[in-house]
Amino acid sequence: MSPRACVVGTSFGARIHIPALRQAGFDVVALVGLDPAKTARRAERFGVEHACTSLGEALALGLDAVSIAGPPATHAPLATEAIAAGCHVLCEKPFTLDVTEAEQLVNAGDAAGVVTILGHEFRWSVAQSSIQWALSEGVIGTPKLFVSASFISMLRTFPMPEWWFDPARGGGWLNASGSHRIDAVRQWFGEIEAVSAGLTSTSDPELGVDDTFNIRACTRSGVDVALVQSGAAAGPGAGMTRVVGTKGTLWAEGDTVHIATDGEPEGRVLAPPAFLALPDVDALAAGQHADMTLMELPPYIRLAQAFRRAIEGAPPGPGPQPATFADGLATMRVLAAVRQSATDKGRWITI
Repeated sequence: MSPRACVVGTSFGARIHIPALRQAGFDVVALVGLDPAKTARRAERFGVEHACTSLGEALALGLDAVSIAGPPATHAPLATEAIAAGCHVLCEKPFTLDVTEAEQLVNAGDAAGVVTILGHEFRWSVAQSSIQWALSEGVIGTPKLFVSASFISMLRTFPMPEWWFDPARGGGWLNASGSHRIDAVRQWFGEIEAVSAGLTSTSDPELGVDDTFNIRACTRSGVDVALVQSGAAAGPGAGMTRVVGTKGTLWAEGDTVHIATDGEPEGRVLAPPAFLALPDVDALAAGQHADMTLMELPPYIRLAQAFRRAIEGAPPGPGPQPATFADGLATMRVLAAVRQSATDKGRWITI
């Protein structure tokens, strides 16, 4: 029997969560939003039977799972309400507004015995999952250095919701994208031990939140990390991702991962195993955000499938495993340390 679910959030929730959950075999019976008219329109557009203006209204329908895609400030109260109702929860990132909220949610989920998963879908992206697989196979020996730098014009070219520019509601580029980068570091190399960071706004006029981060970190496993990203860099996008190990180097160019070793100094394309392939979503991508849907939906389907397997107690699938609320708490601690370091002119902060 298909698990009954609701989605909270009429933007990313409707565009990504609804089709991803359906592809994973959930019965999405309700869409929750604050604006009754907009919620009704989106529910009709995506073929969802019930348009609700509160989570409580949706819970009354009898649910197994709640998928939360509202602004970050809503994550803790919504997840708390869903857990109290005995529902399994998939929650977007950034996880919460602060470490205290994150700790409370982890404790609530553990006490209730429900599945609690975080929306780090890019664990399943071709490049990120391929690098994880290669590291697990030991193809470059012991990792020693990881550098990720990227420059994106998104904040100059893409309309963002109002809350995004309010730090009190969880806005800012560090929360939006930095949380993904930190999750990748933890997925590949384990826990982060200390950080030294800077946060800035490159925009004129300033956005009121950070649009750029510059993070140095070291992991408990001995990897030196550099994360640099701007979400408001004019011009074409550019970036690099490189992992240097004792026996070789991995690097990503788009979705293609390369490997170089002493025996193959010029490098070659790394062929990942077939189980890392993503589903074709061409038929589901339409409208003004089609390009983003093509990027976001395939890995989100894999995330939703992992969510359902966990709910049903099935064995984990091959490849990446989903980030849990406990992972979200660990990431929130790193984000807090980044902000503390940035406020104190880059002082190293031990986590």
